[in-house]
Amino acid sequence: MGSKERREREREQRKSHILNTARELLLEKGLSATSINQIAKRSELSVGAIYFYYKDKEEIFAALQVEGLELLYQIIGRAVDKKSTPEKNIRSIAQAYLLFSEEHKNYFDIINYFLTSPGTVFSPVLKKDIDEHGNASIATLACAIQDGIDKKLFKAADPRRQAMILWATFNGVIQLKKLEKTLLEKNEFHSLYFEALDHFLNGLRL
Repeated sequence: MGSKERREREREQRKSHILNTARELLLEKGLSATSINQIAKRSELSVGAIYFYYKDKEEIFAALQVEGLELLYQIIGRAVDKKSTPEKNIRSIAQAYLLFSEEHKNYFDIINYFLTSPGTVFSPVLKKDIDEHGNASIATLACAIQDGIDKKLFKAADPRRQAMILWATFNGVIQLKKLEKTLLEKNEFHSLYFEALDHFLNGLRL
């Protein structure tokens, strides 16, 4: 490995280390209580080193969002089979999103942390980049719905609007997982998730 490749690898490792530390602090302390100084201290780097890689705290958090959304898009992309039926692909996307929320909980929590934030956290430029990555997964779901409409399996509808409704349903039901030890019975969460999906599909079918 040449010196250029080595420097690039070290750069990516350092950036990854900074993001991992920022993710831990954000989930542990919240947005307002997480500072560049804290990220530097916990990552055992200087404040100057943090600013060498990221302009400010906002840029770090935007990078976390993009990282999680890109991983989600890849997972959903692998779940879709062009030879499969539209309904099976929608179910596969639903399964993939549920698994993402469980197997990559830190990323899921970061994405939803900013979705539920009462104020606008990111600048228009950063938000546009984040939205483009989020829209990629929504578009995959919308394509599966459009496929069902084209094949006369689903009613005529705006596929993106339907995808947004279903995505909101996924997120809403996933939040109920927190009630597994209180209001929900054992294993009830998963059955609720897929029952909600069934109701959505029943509303689409001709």
